This record gives sequence, C-alpha cells and structure tokens, in this order.
Amino acid sequence: MNSLSLRRRQCLTLLGLAALPAHAANPRALLTISGKTGSGLPAQFDLAALQRLPQHSFTTHTPWVPGPQKFTGPLLRDLLKQVESRGTVLQASALNDYRIAIPASDAKQYDVVVAHLIDDKPIAVRERGPLFVIYPFDQWPQLRNTRYYQRSIWQLKAIVLE
Repeated sequence: MNSLSLRRRQCLTLLGLAALPAHAANPRALLTISGKTGSGLPAQFDLAALQRLPQHSFTTHTPWVPGPQKFTGPLLRDLLKQVESRGTVLQASALNDYRIAIPASDAKQYDVVVAHLIDDKPIAVRERGPLFVIYPFDQWPQLRNTRYYQRSIWQLKAIVLE
C-alpha cells in the first residue's frame, strides 16, 4: 500500500469511515469488496460502516413488486471510492449464489444505490436483503430493460473488482 493510501485509510479509520480489512474477520460484515482495491486487500462493510457513508434515497418502480418503493443506502460509486477501486467490472454475488457482472461505469453514470432500507425499513433476507443493488429505473427510461434488471442484484454479499 502506498503512503497516501495508508494515510487516507488511517484518517478514515479515525473518523470511523473506513471499512475493515477482510482479514479482520468482522462477523457482522454484510458486504466484502475484494480484487483491484487501492490497498490490494479485501474490505468488509457491516451495517454501521454502510450507514456512515452518505445516504441516498429514491423511489422507483421495479418489475418485482407492484407499485413504487423507496430505496435508501450509499451510492455504489461511494463504496467504490471508499476502497479506491481500480476495477472496470464488478463481479457481484448474492447469498443465493446468483452472480452478475456490473460495469463500473454504471456507478459513475447512474445513481445506483446499495440499499439497506426499502420504504425506510431494513430489508430482511427473505425480502431480498439485507443489501440490494438498485438502479433509478423511473429516472432513466433506458434502464427499464432486462440488462439492468439483471444487474439489480438482491441479497448482495460480495463484489470482486476486476
């Protein structure tokens, strides 16, 4: 790890904003991000670490439930910035072993949220939680198609940066 990355991680840790390295074995971790990170080490995020990032909300329709729902969580791009991502493809995997490749450019182009709340309530595992990658479908009509619906991975547990 270069000295700037080390200094940034130390400052973020003091502020309570840094994710834990995976080798710290956080049993409450909801999300692990590994691969092409700035440190080269995996990072784990528990709910508190996710909540310390800026939170964003939007209401959108999805093909999975009737009517609009409000989704709240950090922006995917903020998570990628947190780990100093150098990847161009995010290999996302879910608790049920569903896997999907998400271009990192999606996180830059759209306000993709890693939601931990739906309609201001925590998302239970049986309700597609605890984390759900969601696109602002109502804001961008071009997102309303199978390609982006498939990228909206629920029960997100890990991202490998490639």
